[in-house]
Amino acid sequence: MIEYLRGPLAEITPATAVIDCGGIGYEVNINLIDYASLQGKKEVKLFIHEIIREDQHQLFGFISSDARFLFRLLIGVSGVGPGTARLIMSSLTAGDIRQVIATGQESMLKAVKGIGARTAQRIIVDLKDKIKVGDTALFTQAPSASQAYDESLQALLMLGFAKPQSEKALKKLFSASPMLSVEDAVRQALKMM
Repeated sequence: MIEYLRGPLAEITPATAVIDCGGIGYEVNINLIDYASLQGKKEVKLFIHEIIREDQHQLFGFISSDARFLFRLLIGVSGVGPGTARLIMSSLTAGDIRQVIATGQESMLKAVKGIGARTAQRIIVDLKDKIKVGDTALFTQAPSASQAYDESLQALLMLGFAKPQSEKALKKLFSASPMLSVEDAVRQALKMM
């Protein structure tokens, strides 16, 4: 699994970016918000979500691991594929998506092309418990806080702890101390479980 790609930006369009990694050009699907941020940059780092099927291998790239996390939540909702999730993320920032889901603003989701009332309701219902308004502070503090959270969660999952239990402990820890190191977060989370 590819965690991220870092390298010179060889080509960019509103839909894709080609990153040169060791002489191999990886075509990565991007959203419009990230496109605006990537324009003019020579070197980039994108967090990757891979979709591998019999007939295709797609890479979706995001400037932050939080945006990738939200993309993964969105494609986990029945009826929301990667194309639809990318449209949502092209219309709303990661912070806006969190706010819309946490506060149940169905009309904001329906404003996205291709999202009807049922899909908007399903997104809110399915993800409301996974995204809280307080989570926004965790991921807008600094990219390092989001990265530390992700790495801590992966460490706990690799140790065999259940994801809901691990997420609950880590959210509590990072809400109290957003700049916790991975080692401290895992150590304190282990004491809580």
